[in-house]
Amino acid sequence: MDLQKQPQQQDTAPRAADPEVVELRASDADRDRIADILREALAEGRLTPDEHAERVEGVLAAKTVGELEVFIRDLPVAHRRAAPSFAADRPTPGAVPADADDNVVAVFSAAVRKGRWRAGRRIHVYSIFGSVEIDLSEAIFEYQQVVIKVVSVFGDIQIRVPENVSLRGTGGGVLGNFEVDNLDAEDPEAPVVYVDGWAVLGNVEGRPKRGKLVADIIDRVQRKVDKNLRKHLDR
Repeated sequence: MDLQKQPQQQDTAPRAADPEVVELRASDADRDRIADILREALAEGRLTPDEHAERVEGVLAAKTVGELEVFIRDLPVAHRRAAPSFAADRPTPGAVPADADDNVVAVFSAAVRKGRWRAGRRIHVYSIFGSVEIDLSEAIFEYQQVVIKVVSVFGDIQIRVPENVSLRGTGGGVLGNFEVDNLDAEDPEAPVVYVDGWAVLGNVEGRPKRGKLVADIIDRVQRKVDKNLRKHLDR
């Protein structure tokens, strides 16, 4: 069966409501979402191994969001969208200690935290005539709530988080720029990163890093799928 031609053969199947969304170029995160749905369908017995392999191959080759939706349009899970968890604007009282687990300081210099590193519950970041990059896209989150306290004086602080965590910002700028994107994860157990502080004649920015997901969350989902698959095979 040629799944790329399936929309023309099954006119009764549900169609995307917004044509503009259908034509959007697909990202790696979009492909991962569809692949997760297909793995669940295989575990539930809705797809045979051959059908699953054929559809995954098509997902990897898909260029647009509309092309991706073809591969899940006949699966019920595709129409059940998880509601965002809507993280609180402040961390839970007592969940984060007052003392920092890690201090990152740049004075007339540059400092970087990136790669596979362990993010503590509280990180203090100071940039004075310097630049700091805090990249959590590949970090290990040992705690559900992480506070990043920032102070930028004539400096620049850049914070990047994975797409599948929640992000909150509480702070401001004094003749400077304090800008943190508001991000809500679909998984209610996903980590929440709180950025708090000030930019004094400096810059603070917090943004998701597109295409990057917390590996630990992906592993948890995969373990759940594998468990369901084993139950199905043992029947």
